[in-house]
Amino acid sequence: MIFAEKVHIFRKNKRAFWSLICFGIIFIMSLFSELIANDKPLIVKYNNQILFPALTIYTDKFFGGDFPTPADYSDKMIKEQINAHGWMIMPPIPYSFNTVDYYLETATPSAPDKKHWLGTDEEGRDIVARLLYGIRLSVIFAFLLTVISSALGIFIGAVQGYFGGKIDLIFQRVIEIWDSLPQLFILIIIASVFLPTFWSLLIILLLFSWTGLTGMVRAEFLRLRNFEFVKAAKVLGVSNFRIMFRHILPNALVTSVTFIPFIMAEAITSLSALDFLGLGLPTDYPSLGDLVRQGKDNLQAPWIGISIFVVLSGLLSMLIFIGEGIRDALDTRKNG
Repeated sequence: MIFAEKVHIFRKNKRAFWSLICFGIIFIMSLFSELIANDKPLIVKYNNQILFPALTIYTDKFFGGDFPTPADYSDKMIKEQINAHGWMIMPPIPYSFNTVDYYLETATPSAPDKKHWLGTDEEGRDIVARLLYGIRLSVIFAFLLTVISSALGIFIGAVQGYFGGKIDLIFQRVIEIWDSLPQLFILIIIASVFLPTFWSLLIILLLFSWTGLTGMVRAEFLRLRNFEFVKAAKVLGVSNFRIMFRHILPNALVTSVTFIPFIMAEAITSLSALDFLGLGLPTDYPSLGDLVRQGKDNLQAPWIGISIFVVLSGLLSMLIFIGEGIRDALDTRKNG
């Protein structure tokens, strides 16, 4: 079945196709979070100069203030100075993920209003902005974790299945022991010793996620290594590496690719769960898991829990639907 036919089959699955479209739109919007939600103007014209505060830091003194600290564009004096000597264009949401609104008229967390469309969290930060930045962080984290862990798992599974024998036996015992380790306890120990960051957390989760595709790839290589085209390649003197990754791997990848959206969904869930438990990213990151925790701790502010529930359940559902669509498109038993 040619690629165009597989795409056509995928598009026939309306649920999967529209999930892919919606997921793509949401992710692309999150990539431009600084242009949508930011406490700095996109463009400022001041004293006949065109400034880009989102890219460059300007001080309070630059706009006629007294301090050499970064300018606060929500300050009344700064606004009056800019409007008196030019103009500025603010993003649609004039708050970044870490911007605390000190001008709230009610106690935090404040309910949704014209300034904060989904309200604020317990520290007075805009929930829409935190969701937008949090989606970008979670999806990029999940994508990197999925790509790296899948590549490592596929490579190890290919080596196991192709060579078999003692190599396969040793790897299987190692994987069984590794999978039996208490991951949560190990993460608690690591989090108590080191301050988790984006990259350190990625490496830690990578240590336990690479086994996801190993079994399937190993089984496919065990099945395909005795096919006639593999035996013919060996007779012609083709190297093992070329046979594995040029002739067998494309056939084995068909079953592996269908699981990638599911692995991404699992990665997003894992990151959110760790942040919820306080074992994940520091509080200065825009974390979806932190919003889950705040929703639990602030039941009197249902807008927090409802907002994060809709976002997380929507992201995970779209990834599951996309995975189902890819699986059906590549299933030769249904489309062969």
